[in-house]
Amino acid sequence: MRDNSQKKTISAIIAIYRDGPAIPHMYSRLKTVFKKIKVNYEIIFVNDCSPDNAREVLEEIAQKDKQVVVINHSRNFGSQNAFTSGAKIASGDAIVFLDGDLQDPPELIEQLYKKWVEGFDVVYGVRVKREASIFMRIAYKLFYRIFRSMSYVNIPLDAGDFSLIDRRVINVLNNLPENNRFIRGLRAWAGFKQTGVPYVRPERMFGQTTNNLLKNIDWAKKAIFSFSYVPLDVISWLAIATVAGATLMSLFQFFLRIFFPSMSPSGFSTLIILILFMGGVQLICLAIIGSYLTHIYDEVKRRPPYIVESIINHPETKKSASNRDK
Repeated sequence: MRDNSQKKTISAIIAIYRDGPAIPHMYSRLKTVFKKIKVNYEIIFVNDCSPDNAREVLEEIAQKDKQVVVINHSRNFGSQNAFTSGAKIASGDAIVFLDGDLQDPPELIEQLYKKWVEGFDVVYGVRVKREASIFMRIAYKLFYRIFRSMSYVNIPLDAGDFSLIDRRVINVLNNLPENNRFIRGLRAWAGFKQTGVPYVRPERMFGQTTNNLLKNIDWAKKAIFSFSYVPLDVISWLAIATVAGATLMSLFQFFLRIFFPSMSPSGFSTLIILILFMGGVQLICLAIIGSYLTHIYDEVKRRPPYIVESIINHPETKKSASNRDK
């Protein structure tokens, strides 16, 4: 059981991209939840260069409520870097990651918080059901199971970024030097005491989703190549299988030539099929190696994962002002 003698502070970090209409609802629902569980709170909206009116909406809210922090990125860097950007300045005893489209229901924070008070360091939402097409539901389920079977860490099934994470785990994640961040994988890699809370993931309340099949495939590739060496092992097994198959085929061809010359295959068709097969295997191997090299190349450049254009109600500024008042 976690020590609850002092009132805790929870920092909610919300990644915003094309979520302007949802922001007031997210803000209102978060405040209601935090008041219900009786904690101090800090709401950090990370505007990942949203092309709608999100910036104006956030500025208006931040002017009225100093417990709301707004981080504006110079361009779109993706949700993982938006969460990282918020986590770097968050001051809470625990942090909650949420998507800005309200598919992560703020009301579930109450259950996440209860598990945290019980002593769990990481409490993640488990999507037992999602309101989406049958194809996408099957695809998501299949991905998580393939990813878990291939990963060298124990990845929870059907768990997205929506989670409540203790400060000591956040400190670990903040200190990781890598730029290609896949938070749900890093969260599992960090270890500590973890558990899940089931929930139904609703459809997006406003607008259209920014995800599509190609983006989800990129997500899957990023996850697998960040937390699995199985694709590299596949290359080794492909090489062994190809050499073994070629050897057997050569022996079989030699046998036919000696004992059954009329049955021995001839002509260009056999040669073309073999060349195309070998070329396909080589291209698959090059694609796998290329994906790993891409990750390495991105890391060695050491560019920052995001650029902050401006911050409204920075926690450090508020803390300095409070100290001066004392």
